[in-house]
Amino acid sequence: MDVVASLLMALTGLPALGIAAWYARMDDAHHRGLAVRWALVAVSILLGALGLYFAGDSQAAASAVGVAMVVAVNVLVVSMILHMRRGQAGRPPR
Repeated sequence: MDVVASLLMALTGLPALGIAAWYARMDDAHHRGLAVRWALVAVSILLGALGLYFAGDSQAAASAVGVAMVVAVNVLVVSMILHMRRGQAGRPPR
């Protein structure tokens, strides 16, 4: 059962990699910054899945991995929102 949960968590990180690849195709620095943030979200989810796998049957370790992953993803989402507010392509910052 632990393997299935880890695999499902890892699969949920793959769409973030696809979004990162999509933004990386664009030529301006703003979109590349978004691509880096999406890629970091995917990496943190994949590392969370790896940590969940290695946590095994330890509920305390699995909870710690889950909390760490949720905090990392939320920090990256806030960073992404602030990056989008800083300036959009072709638009002067406020």
